[in-house]
This record gives sequence, C-alpha cells and structure tokens, in this order.
Amino acid sequence: MNCLELEQEIGKMAAAMMTRNSQIGEDLIANLKTQMTLEDVAGVMLVSIERLMWFDTESVIWTIKHLIPSDVMQQIRRITSVAVCKQLIGKGFIPGKDFSVSATGKLLLNQNAKTAILPLATIE
Repeated sequence: MNCLELEQEIGKMAAAMMTRNSQIGEDLIANLKTQMTLEDVAGVMLVSIERLMWFDTESVIWTIKHLIPSDVMQQIRRITSVAVCKQLIGKGFIPGKDFSVSATGKLLLNQNAKTAILPLATIE
C-alpha cells in the first residue's frame, strides 16, 4: 500500500467513525486486515482517532467502546505503552521501579511517573 492509498484508508476510517455505523467500520477493519499486519491496522485506527479527537470527541468515545475489535485494541495498547515507556525513560524514570507493563499490556505507573505523563489528571 502506497502513501496515497494509506491516506485514503485513514480518511475512510475517520469517516466511518464519525457515522457511528458499526457495520461500515467493521467492514473497513476486515478489509484492512486482509491488506496489512495487525500492527498496521492498529496504526491506522490510532491516526484516524487522532484526527477525530480535535473536533468530534463523542465519535472517538463511541469508536473505542463499540468499534475497535479486541485484537486491534490489544495492539493499540502495545503501541501506546511502548511510546509512553520511551517518554518516561527519556525523563529519567527507571523501568521496573517507576513503571512497568502488565502481561495484558496495561501500563503500571508509580505516582511520580503518573504525574509526569498525566500532569493535569492529578489536579483535583
């Protein structure tokens, strides 16, 4: 798949997310799975979600709850966990001490690491 085709698939997926039509989204995901690796499908989903996040957060929430299959969601968690771990290491945090990843891909953070990644989430 070339860059133009990839961009078109991302656009289609974002449009499907905005329609909140499960059948359209499921068909697009099934088609992507025949053309790409699971990691690449997860990447398309992440980029599509990122595009919607700025102007249609309700569709993002709907997509996460109703559209993304569990195997793709697991890949998304893996991708985002790696990105967060790299960011934490770059900030001087120590794997195994300040943060870790569970067997299911859940990111486990101590309070300092949590504050570094989600500073606004700790404000009450």
